[in-house]
Amino acid sequence: MRDNQKTRVYKAEHLVGDVLNTVARTDARTFDFYGSTLVLPDERKFGDIVGVQRYVDQVLALNWVRDTWPTLAAQPVKVRTRRGAAKAEYRPGVISVPDHQQSISWAMRELVVLHELAHHLARGGEAHGAQFVSTYLHLVNELVGHEVGLLLTDAYSRNGVAFGALVAA
Repeated sequence: MRDNQKTRVYKAEHLVGDVLNTVARTDARTFDFYGSTLVLPDERKFGDIVGVQRYVDQVLALNWVRDTWPTLAAQPVKVRTRRGAAKAEYRPGVISVPDHQQSISWAMRELVVLHELAHHLARGGEAHGAQFVSTYLHLVNELVGHEVGLLLTDAYSRNGVAFGALVAA
């Protein structure tokens, strides 16, 4: 199946990641969003694969996650180190991320891990299609914060990314 939105999805997500990186370097933690000041939450960063695995397990065990995706949330997801440093990836039941031992830290952050976990919870359809995007937005809103969810929604909209209502699996 063709992945028509992949480039636009990644572009939007990189924009939000850049905003969080910039704000994290300041004490104020604020961002001007069309004339409104958003106070952005801290994004979790992980020190090793064990920490990523623990986080994934905790997310899948949350009541609201199990209620929203009862079948898929009950299926375990293994996190492993990915040899290549260029990308993180999801294959059924496995999230692979480059770790700090490879001098790569971009993947050891909450937004990247939630992106890969959204693939697990939004199986079927286009890999970066509307259902995936809606699932990822829901995870970001609930786990990272609504302020970051707002930035991500805006970035998706500005980049022509299609998303819709969340469809629970």
